[in-house]
Formats: sequence, C-alpha cells, structure tokens
Amino acid sequence: MRDNSAMTTHTLSCTIATRESRLALWQAEHVRDLLAARFGWSVDLLGMTTRGDQILDRALSKVGGKGLFVKELEVALEEGRAHLAVHSLKDVPMDMPEGFVLVTVLDREDPRDAFVSNNHACLADLPHGARVGTSSLRRVVQLKARRPDLDVQPLRGNLDTRLRKLDEGQYDAIILAAAGLKRLGLAQRIRSCLELDEMLPAAGQGALGLEIRQDAVEISAAMQTLTHQPTWLAVHAERAVSRALGGSCSMPLAAHARWNGSVLQLDALLGHPGDATVPLVRAMAQAEVITTEQAEALGLAVVAQLRSQGGDALLAALPSATA
Repeated sequence: MRDNSAMTTHTLSCTIATRESRLALWQAEHVRDLLAARFGWSVDLLGMTTRGDQILDRALSKVGGKGLFVKELEVALEEGRAHLAVHSLKDVPMDMPEGFVLVTVLDREDPRDAFVSNNHACLADLPHGARVGTSSLRRVVQLKARRPDLDVQPLRGNLDTRLRKLDEGQYDAIILAAAGLKRLGLAQRIRSCLELDEMLPAAGQGALGLEIRQDAVEISAAMQTLTHQPTWLAVHAERAVSRALGGSCSMPLAAHARWNGSVLQLDALLGHPGDATVPLVRAMAQAEVITTEQAEALGLAVVAQLRSQGGDALLAALPSATA
C-alpha cells in the first residue's frame, strides 16, 4: 500500500471514494459536509463505477455478492487516491479485507423497507397475482411468507432506475429501503413502510459506514469521534449474525437490533435459499449492551437459536454452504 500518513486531523483536505449513483453521491456529500462542519476540512469526491453498478442483468447472488459495490473503492484507498470510502452498511461484506477497517458508523436513518406503488396503498391491498419487484432474497422469502400468491420478480438498477421501471408499469409494486428514498427527498413515493413484524431488515440497513485503511491511524482518530454509539452497537450485533452464518446475497437472512432503554433486542430470521415456500426460521434475544463484545455475543446467541430451530437445514441448502 502507498503511504497516506500525511492525512492528519490538521490537514485541510481529504478525498472520499464513492459510487456515482445519486444515492451514493448524496451519502458522500453528507459525510463531506459533516467533515467540513466538524473539522473544517475541504473534501473532494472521487466518483467511481463499481462492478456491482455495471452488472444489471443478473442477481448479485450469481455474480459475486454485495462486495462488488465496494472493491473499486478499496483499490482507491489502497493506492492512496482516497482517504476514506462511504458505504451503505448493508452493502459492506461482514469480514473486511486485510488492511482495511470499518472505522465509523453514523446515526441510522429509518431501517425499514418501503412499499412503493402507484395504484395500491399497502402490501395487503395488492390483488392476487400482483407483480412485485425486489432485488433481495431476504425480501422474497418474507413477501412469500405473507403473500404466497404474489408474483415476485427480480429488480436491479439504482434507485431511480427501479422507480422508472415501476412507473413504466413493469411492476404493480416494488420494495425499497426507506432510508434511500428519504435521503433523496423521495419520501412521497412511499405508500407505506413495512413494519418490523412484516419485513425484517437486512443487517446494517439504514446506516452509513466509513471505511479507511487500517494504517491510517490519525484519520481513524478523527473518524471515530463521528460514531453514533447506539447505532454502532446495534449494527455490530446484526453483523455478528451474518458473519457467523456466512451471510451473503445467496442467503435469505435478516437481522435487526433495536433499543429498549439500555437493553438491545435483536431479531433475526432465515429462509430457504431456493424454495420460498419453506417456513421461515425466526429467533430473538435481548441483553444489556455497552460494548461491542456484548453486542457480538448477543448476535451469537441469536445464531444459536436459529440453528437449533431448523436453520442448519436451510444453511445446508445453500449453493455452496459456508456455515
């Protein structure tokens, strides 16, 4: 790796690597403005097109998973062309590549999934056989569990592309992350938000993560002051579930943690990767959490429940079992 140790908390400029979709740019600009306000830094954006953005005709589970959205940004960090990368945390692989670290997680936006339709107010209002678009196996199995009559079809592309396909009449409804719509000022497109008992989110959904090189000690110290501790602990618990189960785009897995005072409640579910009619396996645990170690222990407790309640059979059905 090239040395970028000249980047310090007193430096007046830095560069953020970002994807070039409208949502990714909003996220990078949000962090740019935050750094300017907090540290007085002048921040440039390095826009990049990732493999995940280029491959739109196949499901992510068939072409390498969500890591396709971050690899090019990590190359920019490695080569010293950027000091940090901004990611939607749900797109970040559970295990960081050697030499990189997830240094900061910002305050989470709405973690729920959104029901978006031009003609129907909510999931229950969809007629028998309605076509619903989603890019996620996690959403597919939960939709099928609630409405086995629906025709659930793949939906790829950035947020604007997905909305355009809905408006063209290709779908009766689509399911999107509420956070992205709200961040882009498109909350009016949300007909209803799917509550957590209807559609459990992906690990890290709604949160922004900042990635840096592991050897960037001084910028690490600055970035850590931006961490929102309740979100940091919650997503550690969620990501511990995915990490322990080898979570990938091939696995219909959801995990979401929420606070009840000082107690963190973690819910998770697992579906069959190839047969959405197989019943979902669900688990829940809660504990007082003040450290990342406690958060990860909570995640492992939920994993043990999932496995004992039938999750091992679902994991064995993966195309290449990782657990």
